[in-house]
Amino acid sequence: MKPASTFNRLFGFAFGKPEPGSANWYFRRDKLALVCFYILLAVVIIAIFAPFLTPYPEQGLGDPNLPEKFQAPSWAHPFGTDDLGRDLLARVMYGARSSLIAAFSIVTVAIVIGTTLGAIAGYFGGWIDEVIMRITDIFLAFPPLLLAITIATVLEPSLFNSVMAVAVTWWPWYTRIVRAQSLSIRERNYVKAARSMGVSDGAIIRRHILPNVLSPVLVQGTLDLGSALLTMAGLSFLGLGIQPPTADWGVMVSDGRQYVQSGRWWIGLFPGLAIFITTLSFNLLGDGVQTATDPRIRSV
Repeated sequence: MKPASTFNRLFGFAFGKPEPGSANWYFRRDKLALVCFYILLAVVIIAIFAPFLTPYPEQGLGDPNLPEKFQAPSWAHPFGTDDLGRDLLARVMYGARSSLIAAFSIVTVAIVIGTTLGAIAGYFGGWIDEVIMRITDIFLAFPPLLLAITIATVLEPSLFNSVMAVAVTWWPWYTRIVRAQSLSIRERNYVKAARSMGVSDGAIIRRHILPNVLSPVLVQGTLDLGSALLTMAGLSFLGLGIQPPTADWGVMVSDGRQYVQSGRWWIGLFPGLAIFITTLSFNLLGDGVQTATDPRIRSV
């Protein structure tokens, strides 16, 4: 199966009319997951076009506006302003950029590392499999969030370092998934035929193993996007992730918590709602994709 066909089978529900009985057809029957897809699509559009959707793009980038600090939500500032007078709606829009970039980067890096190692371990087996899986077990022995915090504390706080800190703790899950699939695929006749014809191991892994393990990997990646966004927001909340003045939802919640008791509830509320809605949408979308692509779950 080609990667393009796998992608279309999983995410082609947004375009055209699905064939009855297909994964797209089952997904469209899940109205909640479909609504979450369009919510996330709106978040992506907002993140891309943030400079054109707000009258305060410079404040979204971090420029202060002290004469208007601590203003409650109004027509001029629907989400209010923060301690530096910046429009919170603009900050939330710009924060969607860094939050989504971080979430997709974490999952992408984890998939690349985990899929590569899992395919190698499952295809070759033997001592290569043992070495890779024992290293995987070592990483799985530590709580992912605690390990990510430890790594991020050692590194200098930044978007790149925090993404790497989280991705390093997540690749083992993909390694296990891909290894299990590769163990089965390597015994199939077309793989044996390719090997008997003298096709190199690298070509077999690239042409036959990887395309056939992408489906469960993409489903797991969709499920993990919400957790990645939440984990990254947690690191930023602790001061280990994205640093000001770059807009980030986790940093905004951290800044707003100190003003809750003084009655300035809006500073932390709206970025917190953005995290909640986006994370929930990712999780429900992932559940919908998993249900639509797994015949065993569909039958239930």
